Amino acid sequence: MSQPAYTGQPKKKTKLDIAPIIGFIILLAVTIAMILPFGFMISTSLKTTKEMLVFPPTVIPEQFAWGNFKELFINDEIKFGRQYGNSLIVSIATVIGTVLSSSFVAFGFARYRAKGSQLMFMLVLGTLMLPYPAIMIPQFLLFTKLGLHDSLLPLILPAFFGSAYMIFLLRQFFSNLPNEIYDAGRIDGCREVGLYWKLTLPLAGPVLATVAIFSFIWSWNDLLAPVLYLDSQENFTLPIGMAAMLSSKFRIAPWNLMMAASLLSVLPIVALFAVAQKRFVEGIVLTGIK
Repeated sequence: MSQPAYTGQPKKKTKLDIAPIIGFIILLAVTIAMILPFGFMISTSLKTTKEMLVFPPTVIPEQFAWGNFKELFINDEIKFGRQYGNSLIVSIATVIGTVLSSSFVAFGFARYRAKGSQLMFMLVLGTLMLPYPAIMIPQFLLFTKLGLHDSLLPLILPAFFGSAYMIFLLRQFFSNLPNEIYDAGRIDGCREVGLYWKLTLPLAGPVLATVAIFSFIWSWNDLLAPVLYLDSQENFTLPIGMAAMLSSKFRIAPWNLMMAASLLSVLPIVALFAVAQKRFVEGIVLTGIK
């Protein structure tokens, strides 16, 4: 066999693309910067009070104080268990109220056209521009007149009257559902409420998961409303209860207990996102697709 002719030109060397390497380094640096505070929280939560005051601080505790987590639940001055339960009650009830009320209103805006419906929808969206302090005082006076002050109800009831942002999010998804499925449902004898409950909600699983996660996080981390309505420590939710831990009841600020409480308070949100992550991402994508 004949050999290919030698051209005398050297082979071109392929250039090394450094863009992915630089991107990976930047991503790694950002990841480390975000993980460091979480690692510091875990480390501090396992330190004794004496080691907590050591400077420079130790990275790995010399003695793991697992009793810090137990102290949160047995210390009568903290009442962490009661506050944890209050936050769960408020957040779960808020999720149920937001999902039911917002989806029902969004279904009406998406599937029915009437005179003035667009104007009403614009008015609902207009409430997004109202900051909470603008309605805080009238709402406080209303719940006080109803005798609901220093109870969990003022933190729960507003969710059962819908959320403008969630209504907008759900309406965008409901508007993309084909009319044929509703026509088929009507032919099968399904009434309008049945179309909402038996057809729309089962198809809206991803966006409902998104609404549930957002509602849970906002309610779980809310501090302003509990400070406004709650007076007794037995009714405190976690944000206001953890803030009260830094009061003058303790001779030294219990940062190890604070970090232990912060770690436990993060667990429900992490667990919820881990369970509903796929549907959460799917819901964000679907609401933006026409």
